[in-house]
Amino acid sequence: MEQQNLTSTVTEFVLLGLTQSPEIQRCLFIIFFIVYLTTWVGNVTIIITVITEQQLHTPMYFLLANLAFLDVSDSSVTAPKLLLGLLSQHRAISFNECILQMFFFHFFAGAAILVFVLMAVDRYVAIYKPLRYLNIMNQGVCVSLVAGAWMGGLAHSIVQIALVLQLPFCGPNILDNFYCDVPQVIKLACTDTYLVELLMVSNSGMLVIVMFIILLISYTIILVKIKKHVTDGKRKALSTCGTQITVVCLQFIPSTFIYARPFRKFPMDKLASVFFTLITPMMNAMIYTLKNAEMKKAIRKLMRRMLFSERKL
Repeated sequence: MEQQNLTSTVTEFVLLGLTQSPEIQRCLFIIFFIVYLTTWVGNVTIIITVITEQQLHTPMYFLLANLAFLDVSDSSVTAPKLLLGLLSQHRAISFNECILQMFFFHFFAGAAILVFVLMAVDRYVAIYKPLRYLNIMNQGVCVSLVAGAWMGGLAHSIVQIALVLQLPFCGPNILDNFYCDVPQVIKLACTDTYLVELLMVSNSGMLVIVMFIILLISYTIILVKIKKHVTDGKRKALSTCGTQITVVCLQFIPSTFIYARPFRKFPMDKLASVFFTLITPMMNAMIYTLKNAEMKKAIRKLMRRMLFSERKL
């Protein structure tokens, strides 16, 4: 598709995607379709299991179900457009659709980052205040904390989009990516974007870095407490924290690479974007189901109940 006339207002962007080779595109479509399907199956399974299994009605699994919902939602913002682009040569996205994609992507991702912090808080209270854990992390508190995380994600996204919408777009409309994201879009503005880039980095990059540091410190404190003082259930506590640390690293390392630096193009940008938007949501579900004995037991119980119900019918 031809680039927009340099004097006209941009009405659509053209996504270059991951590759121009038809053979590679077909292979990538199969791979990413399986990844996206696995993301849906894994995260929806977690959500249904937490809702239906009484023993999982605890603060930790309530937060996990919310994270699963955010993962599948965030992945659904980018994956369908990627898969469609791999099947056809039509890779245009309207200006309004691009803005909406960025809004929902940062909304869900920002909320997910805050939910990670809540999960660390939950483990901290469970380890340091075990006798008062259920009183402190009661249903009202959990709902309020999750609502706060969603509102935080919304505020983060609104700031991002507000900064983009004030820019004039009247020239280039080629995005070297498979989805619309702030770092690439602001580079196409017909004005000096240095100040806007600094504001974007301070909003996205600083959020990611500060939250990552807080989480690493929190889990270090929790692990020290487990090692020194916790006797009953030490293995389970270590396993739970180890799982959460793994997921946190999978989430934050790629996002730090993308957002916590000046907006310059690097060869690894697309790979980091693929990992952050597609692989991480799938891996989160797999890690939480495969490494969590209580979750695996509840899923098997749910499967048996579903199979038994089908046989009775």
